[in-house]
Parts: sequence; structure tokens; C-alpha cells
Amino acid sequence: MALYFASDFHLGAPNYEDSKAREQSLVRWLEYISKDATEIYLLGDVFDFWFEYKRVIPKGFSRLFGKLAELSDKGIKLHFFLGNHDMWVKSYFHEEFNMETHTDPLTKTFFGQRYYLGHGDGLGPGDKGYKFIKRILRSPLCQWAFARLHPNFGIRIAQYFSNKSRKGSVKDKRYNGKDKEWLYLYVKEMQAVNPHDFYVFGHRHLPLNLEADGARYFNLGEWLSHQTFLRVDEGEIQFLRWNGEHSEAFTSPHD
Repeated sequence: MALYFASDFHLGAPNYEDSKAREQSLVRWLEYISKDATEIYLLGDVFDFWFEYKRVIPKGFSRLFGKLAELSDKGIKLHFFLGNHDMWVKSYFHEEFNMETHTDPLTKTFFGQRYYLGHGDGLGPGDKGYKFIKRILRSPLCQWAFARLHPNFGIRIAQYFSNKSRKGSVKDKRYNGKDKEWLYLYVKEMQAVNPHDFYVFGHRHLPLNLEADGARYFNLGEWLSHQTFLRVDEGEIQFLRWNGEHSEAFTSPHD
């Protein structure tokens, strides 16, 4: 029996056709891993944008929702970590799929080892502008104000800025060494005060598998081009890639 971790599907981007194909591949992956999965952790940015209205949900993603409901009915425990693109998730996924939602990073113990899990946004040194904006966007007042906009208008505005943000981060996909990796530096800070065995994040859009002061830091990459994920069982941890039909071993060039 195994645990699975993946993030940054960005469903909805960059257009309907590409998003639909990615969603279909994601659903095939969920079906594939359901053979031995006990828990599935989605570590944020499942959607390129999501806003949870009180009485309606955004259009689309019916294939994913159907599969999540099926997995939940089978007894597989589902987890959703809020990302920077889908931070406005509230109770819908818990009510419909019994999916546990997590606003902030947390520590979990699997097979006697400590894991620190989170999306990864706002952690580590620098990026003070985003950290300030994140506090505003997560505030109840900001969410209340956005809900006052008609969905046709509000979602279009949000998708514009979401797309702009994603394109602006392309340069950050380059690997420039450990000393430039802010999440790696965050792991080292954590190891000094609250050690863990493993750290698993998304957000970076670059699959990474790095040693850090006695711990192992995995970044899950993204599904726009990498389709990488992590499988954990009692015997081993596997960094894998989904090729559309089955999984295969993945080795990060930055190990």
C-alpha cells in the first residue's frame, strides 16, 4: 500500500484543449495509482484558478471531479494543499469528496519518518512582495469583495493575472545551484530548528531531489511538461514520471 504526491497541474491553462488533454491524463494516472494507493496528496495549484462561490462552482473539470468521488468512495484518503493559484478553496472538496484541505504546510509521519509537506509558496528568503500580497488575498475581506463580482467578469480578471503570473515565472525554471534555490534554503533553516527526514513541495515547477543537512528535499515539478510525482511505501521512495499510460523512473539532473 502506497502514498502518492503530485502538484501543479494548472488545469484550465493555457487553453481549453490543452487543459482537457492534461485532465484526461491526470484521470488516467489517478486510476492507475488507485490499485495500491491508501492516500493521495495534491500539493497545490491543481487549478490555474479557483474561486469557491457559495452556491455555484466554476465550470469544467467534471472528469477530475468524477474520479475524485470514485476514489473517495473506495476509501482512499484525499488531501488538497492550497496553492497560490487555488488559495480560495473552502469546503466544497471536503463536502463532496471527503478531501482534507490544508491551508499551511504540515508535518506528517509515514513509516516512522517525518515529512514536511506544503505547496511551497511564500517560504524561504526573499519575495517579500508576494508574501505581502498573499496575506491580502487570503483575507476574508478580499474574498468577500471578489465574490461580489459577477463570475463572468471576476473569473476573467483572475485568469488574466493567473496566466500572467505563470508566464512570468518561466525564468525561475532554470536551476542555478543550491544557493539560489529558496525552498532548499528554507529546508536548511528548518533542519536547524525542527529537523525532518523529508520535505516535499510543489510550486517550483522544477523536479528536484536534493540532500540538505541530513534530510532529502523533493520538489514535485509540474504537469504542463514534466508529469512527475512521488510514490512512498514502507520499503522505498520513488521519484516517477507519468507518460500518459504508465509510470517510469525519473532522475532529476540536479540530484
